[in-house]
Parts: sequence; C-alpha cells; structure tokens
Amino acid sequence: MPIGSEIVEAYDGGQPVSLATVVHAKDGGPALGAKLLLRSDGSITGTLGNTELDAQATEIAQKVADVGSNESFSLANGTEIFVEGFTTPPTLVMVGGGHVGKATADLAYSLGYRVYLVDDRPEFCNEERFPYAEERVVATYDKWTDHLDLNVNSFVVVATRGHRYDDMALESALRTRARYIGVLGSRRKTIMIFRRLLQQGVSLERIKEVYAPIGLNIGALEPEELAVSIMSEIIMVRRGGDGGQMQMGDWYIDRAAEIAERAPDSTVEV
Repeated sequence: MPIGSEIVEAYDGGQPVSLATVVHAKDGGPALGAKLLLRSDGSITGTLGNTELDAQATEIAQKVADVGSNESFSLANGTEIFVEGFTTPPTLVMVGGGHVGKATADLAYSLGYRVYLVDDRPEFCNEERFPYAEERVVATYDKWTDHLDLNVNSFVVVATRGHRYDDMALESALRTRARYIGVLGSRRKTIMIFRRLLQQGVSLERIKEVYAPIGLNIGALEPEELAVSIMSEIIMVRRGGDGGQMQMGDWYIDRAAEIAERAPDSTVEV
C-alpha cells in the first residue's frame, strides 16, 4: 500500500503510523526527502539512508504515532529529520450530557475534537442536542465502554448527574486506553469514588492517573467557564504544557524600565 494511503487510513481509524522525513540534508548525508514509515506492529517501509539513522527515527516514531504529535532531531553534520505521527483526530468522550457536558462538548467541537456523547437518558443524548457528535451512546454508565472503541488519542470527561453514576462511569472509563480520564466534582466526592474503586481491586497506580477534580484552577463557576477549565487541562495534557501563567515576572519589566531610562533609543534585548 502506498505511504499516502496508509496515512489516510490511520486518520480514518486504522492503525496509527509515523513518517520520518529528511527535511534538511548535507553533502555526504541522507538524501533530502528520504522517508521511513513505521507501523504500529513495528514493521517499516523505506529508509533514511542507514540503519543507525533509521533506528533513531524509529524510536521517536513509536512515541508520536498514537497521539498524532511530531518531533524533529538533528545530526552533528546539520542533517534534520522530521517525525510526524498520524492517527485519528483527538476525541472527546463526554460522559454525561447535562449543562457542563453540553458546554464542554460544544467547546471541544469548536477546537477541532471529534466528540462522542454518552448518557443513559435519550433526552440528554440525541442528535438535536448534539448535532455534531460522531457517536451518541444511550447506555447505562457501567456498560458505555461496550459501545465504543477508544484509542490512545481519546480524552474522557465524566460529568454525570450524581455520585453513583460518576462512580460507575469512571470504573468503565478505566478499562479503556484513553490518554486522559477526568472526573468533575468535589475532592470529597472524588475520594469516596477512589475508595470504592480501590476496594474493587483497581490498582493505586491506575487511580493516580485520573484527573480529579478535573480542570485547571481558574475560578470557574458557570458551565461555560467549567468547560474552559476542563478543555484547558486537556489541551495542557495533549500539548505538554504545565498549566502555569505565561505572564512575565516583575524582574523583566523592571529591567525593561532600567534600559528605557538609561538609553531611551536603545534596542538592547532584555
């Protein structure tokens, strides 16, 4: 199968692949444009020019395939390799179609995420309420994962109408390969859920992977504000951010003021 066809198939739900390409070449090095395709079963097509370089690219390719990210690396001679993973678009699985679920799903869709909706009430999980959803699953919260096949590039948000349902929904979510699983609610409620799951035999390591209470601390109260908090955390996890403020500290501003006072026309870097 041609490389392009395999990439399209991965994007459409097939097995993830990664493509390494020589994007900058030097004399005596790999040929510009040389490509190596890595599949999830470990098989490859093509070469970047030598076994050592192929192995280095393959190691990175294995990291980026499942999440559709990319990395580049350079050799001492200036050769540059770009490695890009191809998989389905990031998918938000919204478990609970209430006010917060609706706001979060709406925002995720506007950000380019595929959206799956899960609720045990048809009136909260239908085409009219979520016309953009690719999947709408009406099922009990302990069985919803039987209806969806989630890959690593999936982000699950549990926000049902009550503690008992959150409990079941989370337990089901933990059986998936989702990259991110978060639960809306207070610390008290979260601790109660965690205690029961531990008693049910869920490992402590798996529990610690859950994002709960969900979201970044921005003081959100309204459903739309909570949606921003939740999606901000998901973007942080997906892109590798740290969730901190980007504002410069006072030192930088004071330094700029000193330079401006000393040399008004200076273009010296802070």
